[in-house]
Amino acid sequence: MNLQDFLDYLNSGRTIVAGSEIHQYMCMLSQEALRLTAELNNSYRTPEEIREIFSRLTGKPVDDTFNIFPPFYTDCGKNITMGKHVFFNGGCRFQDQGGIYIDDDVLIGHNVVLATLNHCMVPERRADLEPAPIHIGKHVWIGANAMVLPGVTIGDGAVIAAGAVVTKDVPENTVVGGVPAKIIKKVPESKHEGRDGGKYQFFLFNKSTCTPLE
Repeated sequence: MNLQDFLDYLNSGRTIVAGSEIHQYMCMLSQEALRLTAELNNSYRTPEEIREIFSRLTGKPVDDTFNIFPPFYTDCGKNITMGKHVFFNGGCRFQDQGGIYIDDDVLIGHNVVLATLNHCMVPERRADLEPAPIHIGKHVWIGANAMVLPGVTIGDGAVIAAGAVVTKDVPENTVVGGVPAKIIKKVPESKHEGRDGGKYQFFLFNKSTCTPLE
């Protein structure tokens, strides 16, 4: 088995049977992720060094506009896909085996959990795992200590309130909060155009110079 075979299997949504070849490969990748996140978290890193480590963690190039305040935790890393101008605040925990897809201009707050695996509900098969992806649209803001569960899609421009537990899809341009998260209100219309001609504009800052990233 190779990485592409593993990702193809996970992205098909098929069950990961405990003790199977797929499960063993997943455990092997988790050890690599533990090593790389320890390298990321255990001493000061420049933004450039962080992006280099994150590229190794995800197995793909990371855009120069990506920024993160460590620590960051994941038990896989290889099924994270990100756009441009993405920011993670400290303490985020991603379980990405089922796939985490993050579009442009996304802000993710302290201690956010993104989980893409469920255990089987049949007691005799409880150790089996069921993957389902998380999709995060453009210009989304996820507040501190929120949790997003497997299979959720968050629409463009949405805001997830701090501490929310998101169990189902979030419509675009809405604010959701609570446990489980429910729609609180619509996002106000913006008079400003974003980088892509849209309605929203977020400014991400280089943590070493405190200047906006272009």
